[in-house]
Amino acid sequence: MKKEMINPEELYKHPAYARIVTVSEASKFHFIAGLTAADEKYKCVAPGNYLKQYYHIMESLDLCLKKVGATWDDVVYRRIFVLNMDEFIKIQTDPSIKTWFTPGKFPPSTLIEVRRLSDPEFLIEIDLLAVT
Repeated sequence: MKKEMINPEELYKHPAYARIVTVSEASKFHFIAGLTAADEKYKCVAPGNYLKQYYHIMESLDLCLKKVGATWDDVVYRRIFVLNMDEFIKIQTDPSIKTWFTPGKFPPSTLIEVRRLSDPEFLIEIDLLAVT
């Protein structure tokens, strides 16, 4: 697969995502459903704690990527839903927080604040599209 990240010079170069990704020579598209901080019984892990929920979701997404033979470098789009934008941005801008993406190779992304997710205790939901 050939992947090209494009950031038009005319637009602000966002530090957390690329504006455009172009994929060619792809063989498989992997649509990973939105994941929340749920345990095996769909109960919320770490109610009220954005960081712990974020880590749980990212580890779950990592497992999904590995299951289809993909890596974080194969992710071409991510969509994030949060209950509180300010709390989530604190996580995203804290340099001490673990990152799964290769620095400078963040895919295009959409971040949306919502009133609630499928369980009122869930604070974050993230879905991905990966191409291998």
